[in-house]
Amino acid sequence: MLSFIEGPYPGLALFLFAFAESSFFPIPPDVMLIPLILNRPEHYIFFASITTAGSVLGGMAGYWIGLRGGRPLMTRFFDGSKIDTVEHYYDKYNAWATGIAGLTPLPYKIFTIGAGTFKVGFKVFVFASILSRGARFFAVALISNMLGVYAMEFLKKYFNLVTVVFVVLLVGGFLFFGYMAKNLHRRMK
Repeated sequence: MLSFIEGPYPGLALFLFAFAESSFFPIPPDVMLIPLILNRPEHYIFFASITTAGSVLGGMAGYWIGLRGGRPLMTRFFDGSKIDTVEHYYDKYNAWATGIAGLTPLPYKIFTIGAGTFKVGFKVFVFASILSRGARFFAVALISNMLGVYAMEFLKKYFNLVTVVFVVLLVGGFLFFGYMAKNLHRRMK
């Protein structure tokens, strides 16, 4: 990660990282965005823009993955009634599901692939993605830029702890998502 941050093309690496996270990669781009901004605070708007663009384009790729192969893949792992339940909620909340997911630490790829699988309107999906991902990454960039040196000192001192907490939150997000889906399915019965 440090080699990308200090390398000659950190913007390209950040773009590719954000793209991959929105379609298939499990680690959010914040882990690269924050150190980049702390290392080059004068470019925080540029880095937030790149992250947003990569994430939205990656989300479009995730949408395509869901559109082309989402339902057959889901039927291999989930009961048809569970799939119908999730589809009902995508139909009901459409852009809200994508928009809210874009702001949270939950894995965005789940929602981008789901949006394609359940055929959320593509323009609505892209608009919600731009708004939510942009709001998230510009907020992260602004906060990182404002904290500057203090955040860098904290990360240097507690990097291992921050990494463990991040992994716990990531796994916790997956577990929470699974728990909510299970409860939602029970309520629909």
